[in-house]
Amino acid sequence: MTAAEPLPFSIRPALREDVHALHAFIEPFVVQGRLLRRTHDELQDLTKNGFLAIIAGRIVGFAALEVYSPKLAELRSLAVSSQYQGQGIGKALVQACLQKAKEERIFEVITITSSEEFFQKCGFDFTLPGERKALFHQTREQF
Repeated sequence: MTAAEPLPFSIRPALREDVHALHAFIEPFVVQGRLLRRTHDELQDLTKNGFLAIIAGRIVGFAALEVYSPKLAELRSLAVSSQYQGQGIGKALVQACLQKAKEERIFEVITITSSEEFFQKCGFDFTLPGERKALFHQTREQF
């Protein structure tokens, strides 16, 4: 038996009109504890610099760039439907966000993840030139 051919996908900027469909798309990831729950207003903000992966008119992936300043942005809310993982969709979404950061002349992009290997393959690392590291301190048990 041969593996099924990957379906062609496209990456496009997210639009405000996508918020309801995007909310439904990310809900399973929220239930699994892989993404934080987002309100419709938060999703509208994320669509400003967000990208969708589409197959046959359906959302199969999402990622967004949250810009904090000209120095720093965060790659957020990366999610790809489980049946489409391993087909380059996640990497294409990351690349779209990084390209947006370059266009906006953002100096650094960070991500907070439990999938270090994936992001390292996309060019992220634990340290920056000069051995700078991000350190975190959690002030409560739950968000």
